[in-house]
Amino acid sequence: MDEPDTEPPLVVVPGADPSARQLCFAWGPAEVLVCETLFGRAGESRSPCPCCCPALTGSVAGTGDGAPSSSRVFVVRRDQDIYIHTLRKLFNESHGIFMGLQRSEEELAGKSRKAQLVQVSKNYRSVIRACMEDMHQAAVSTRDPALQGQYSTQVSILSAMELIWNLCEILFVEAATAGPLLLRLLDWVRLHVCDVDSMVREVLSSESPSKHKLFWNVVDIFVLQGRMDEARHLLSKEASANPASMNMYKILDDLMKKMPVPSLGNTQTLTELELKWQHWHEECQRYLQDGTFASNPHMESICKILLGDEDAILEKKELMTTWYHFLVTRLLYSHPTVKPMELRFYAQSSMNLFLGGESSPEPLDMILMAAFEFEMHQVIKECSIVLSNWWFVAHLTDLLDHCKLLQSHNLYFGSNMREFLLLEYASGLFSHHSLWQLGVDYFDHCPEFGRVYLELHIERIPLSTEQKALKVLRICEQRQMHEQVRSICKIMAMKALRNSRLGSALSWSIRAKDAAFATLISDRFLKDYCEKGCFSDLDLIDNLGPSMLLSDRLTFLGKYREFHRLYGEKRFPEAARLLLTLMTAHIAPCSFWMTLLTDALPLLEQKEVIFSAEQTYELMRCLEDLTAGNPDKQKFQDDDVETTKVEMLRLALARNLARVIVKEGTVEGS
Repeated sequence: MDEPDTEPPLVVVPGADPSARQLCFAWGPAEVLVCETLFGRAGESRSPCPCCCPALTGSVAGTGDGAPSSSRVFVVRRDQDIYIHTLRKLFNESHGIFMGLQRSEEELAGKSRKAQLVQVSKNYRSVIRACMEDMHQAAVSTRDPALQGQYSTQVSILSAMELIWNLCEILFVEAATAGPLLLRLLDWVRLHVCDVDSMVREVLSSESPSKHKLFWNVVDIFVLQGRMDEARHLLSKEASANPASMNMYKILDDLMKKMPVPSLGNTQTLTELELKWQHWHEECQRYLQDGTFASNPHMESICKILLGDEDAILEKKELMTTWYHFLVTRLLYSHPTVKPMELRFYAQSSMNLFLGGESSPEPLDMILMAAFEFEMHQVIKECSIVLSNWWFVAHLTDLLDHCKLLQSHNLYFGSNMREFLLLEYASGLFSHHSLWQLGVDYFDHCPEFGRVYLELHIERIPLSTEQKALKVLRICEQRQMHEQVRSICKIMAMKALRNSRLGSALSWSIRAKDAAFATLISDRFLKDYCEKGCFSDLDLIDNLGPSMLLSDRLTFLGKYREFHRLYGEKRFPEAARLLLTLMTAHIAPCSFWMTLLTDALPLLEQKEVIFSAEQTYELMRCLEDLTAGNPDKQKFQDDDVETTKVEMLRLALARNLARVIVKEGTVEGS
């Protein structure tokens, strides 16, 4: 896609005054951070700006003359629409349609595939229309003038979006051919351009409909939209009220009834239709030239419209309101078998005739003109510039890509147009606190850069709750995003540790497979045990399983807890062997050795001998290593409590050794 030919629109930031202060900005993934610097316009002050120096954000700093001045920060969002609550339906329901289209890509072919794509397009339009109706209801029900204006603006935008989408559906997706093309365009005009239902109700509910001031306006609108049956029904009211005009009515009614129109069933060829239409046209011309309707200007005007008289049609300009209504009416009565590639010529001349130099085309006019010229890339470009979000162009481009209409158009930086627009749309969704989940699926269906974008954006999601973190983690695990999995687990482990939730912190560190952090948390568990005399989060520690092999300290924590469990179950020999293993394997921290030796005391004092002579010697060696190898040996010796423990251990070990020798000697003697 080429760069925009025009300057981008000026964005006014409410509250910012660039004439008084210089502004600086920093780009984010989906928004811009704008802040006021403390640089005066003449450059007299040289204080840093908050964007460059975060410490000053929102603080009060001094200006050049010593007076305090606040520095404000503004967040400017490109996709502001995603924060409008009533548009949530548009984003959520269109996501389901998008995903269904991706899954069904290869299921059907030929006419079936085309019908499927047309149905997808209609589904998108139905979502737009439902959203528009919700927005209209919100505008009617609110009493806030500002909100009412905002909702009304959104209704206008959604209406324009549906208008453009419907035209693209006819020309590009359905690719209607000559004949059916005109019928589709008539339906398009009837649906979008002129709503006459309220006017019709007003006319028909009056005592004398043919005398109503809007009667002929309603008849003219029906004729301009090709709604012949309804126009004839109203004209019958006129004939009943004015018997003198009965003859003219019958002739006009007969002309309207016999008017040849294309059919969707292909029951007649275009040549047959053109011949019938030519005969009918000549009949209309003959009645007009004979002055059949000269006494009734309204009927004469209708006959001129049936003949495709451009001046007569343009006289009803106020009833049509738009040049594209004029285009379709003009085609209906002058060229009903128009071919798709001829539309561009009729569209351009119709716009020129309708506007007549009185006004210049609006952006919507240029988009529709590009569609009539079959410049779909220009349609997408203009919509990207004019519309306030990427939803429309992203989904329309994806649909056109599935129609195999954009295959040859790649962008200069590598990605094709479809992927570029989907990436932009999904990036906007990621700035929303809940819609980011939809963005994940859009990234998944961008084969070239989707994964890279997902990795970058998912790291920026605020992990405000553990539930949200688990949701993000599940998404990463499903896509084998191992680096992001580790990052999320580390962040959550650190948060839990700061909140003294050791069990949660240990669980997250194990999930992250972070041995260093698991060691740190294991040390905190052991420290808490030393201070409180019991373990917290026993369920987690009891069920570590193979996870305890992540680090030596975690292994020690798990095995030490197992020792306590064995001791509690009075399985003293097994508890003693495990305790000795923990001492001799050197996986216990040195600071914990005294605790382990102290835990051996109750086993040494049991009536039954638990430790063998060899095991007792090992415990003695460990005790001597502890007392001799302690760097704070003097402090250790001066601590009465520690000295008492050592003496009690030596005494218990000596007594146990004596009992073992007696027992083992007795056994050998026998």
